[in-house]
Amino acid sequence: MFSRILDAPDQSFFLLGPRGSGKSTWLQTTFPDAHVVDLLDEEKYQRLLVSPGLFADELRALKPHMRVIVDEVQRLPGLLNEVHRFIEKKRLRFVLCGSSARKLKRAGVNLLAGRALRRAMHPFVPEEVGAQFNLDEALQFGLLPIVWGSAAKSETLSAYAQFYLKEEIQAEALVRNLPGFARFLPVAALFHGQAINVTNIAREAGVARTTVAGYLDILEETLLGFRLPAFEARLRVRERKLPKWYWCDPGIVRAMKRAPKGLAPEERGALFEGLVAQLLRAYKDYRGLCEEMYYWAPSARSDTEVDFLLERGTERIAVETKSGNTFTEGWCKGLRAVADLKGLRRRIIVYPRGPVLRTRDGIEVYPFLHFAELLAANSL
Repeated sequence: MFSRILDAPDQSFFLLGPRGSGKSTWLQTTFPDAHVVDLLDEEKYQRLLVSPGLFADELRALKPHMRVIVDEVQRLPGLLNEVHRFIEKKRLRFVLCGSSARKLKRAGVNLLAGRALRRAMHPFVPEEVGAQFNLDEALQFGLLPIVWGSAAKSETLSAYAQFYLKEEIQAEALVRNLPGFARFLPVAALFHGQAINVTNIAREAGVARTTVAGYLDILEETLLGFRLPAFEARLRVRERKLPKWYWCDPGIVRAMKRAPKGLAPEERGALFEGLVAQLLRAYKDYRGLCEEMYYWAPSARSDTEVDFLLERGTERIAVETKSGNTFTEGWCKGLRAVADLKGLRRRIIVYPRGPVLRTRDGIEVYPFLHFAELLAANSL
């Protein structure tokens, strides 16, 4: 079993992450003595669905200050009212675990504002996998624990995609038109790492633009994808307004677009960029790498872009990804264009493998694993 780098707060908190990210396993290891209410247990779920008051009866029997885990809490968001009450009444400390923020938002999670923190569980990062990490495997199969630990990774990924449609979407009745959503998924996978063009996605998937916007919301709220906003400087420089779209894991991208088993060369660029995006996002949540994360692209130069701009206080760090293994000066184009941005402290290129380099104008060039080590050591 791999050790996760997520630190558990002492007070109550929500733990959200995509299915298969290892939330339940981490909870069992971290809180072995906690009282568990598992809403994936169908008998338990049906009993509380019919008689939600039984949840309060269960909590009354516990000692004050005990830790209580409610797994898959989004299945019965109405229980949050009792959670709120027993945090106040008995000082119980809850871990509210789920794979979807959608129903929780609708149920008014703000009722717990200030009483429950929010934590995220991401796919593995290299620090957690250690010597077993392999970049090519990570790009092909992803880093979801449920897949990484499987002896049949391809089959597990295919099953994961079908399970998502059946359990997360159909069972929770998140969409009315399941065939339309199923057509949308492989199209959305093709837009991994690109600025979101709702019109193009709608045309390819054969659904309305408004429907696509709702489908993207569902992917984000079920934690399978995220939007990266464009950086907007407070200057008289027009910036792109459209956010970029990333899936949370390379394996999920390939599963959704039904990619063949082998990793095609044309896939590598977007998959590698997405892997770095997810790595930065994980360390933002786990270790406070930055407060905000953007991409940078001035509208005047459509061919110039910086993949990631990290904002930490008054400082900024620009990170560019390249999927080739031989450095060329052309890689520096975007980082040189952004050089005069106020507060910019470091400019970094990340590429799959090769030597550590530094250009004459101070651009740092790191192979992926070296860059991951800098993040693990909090040295960025």
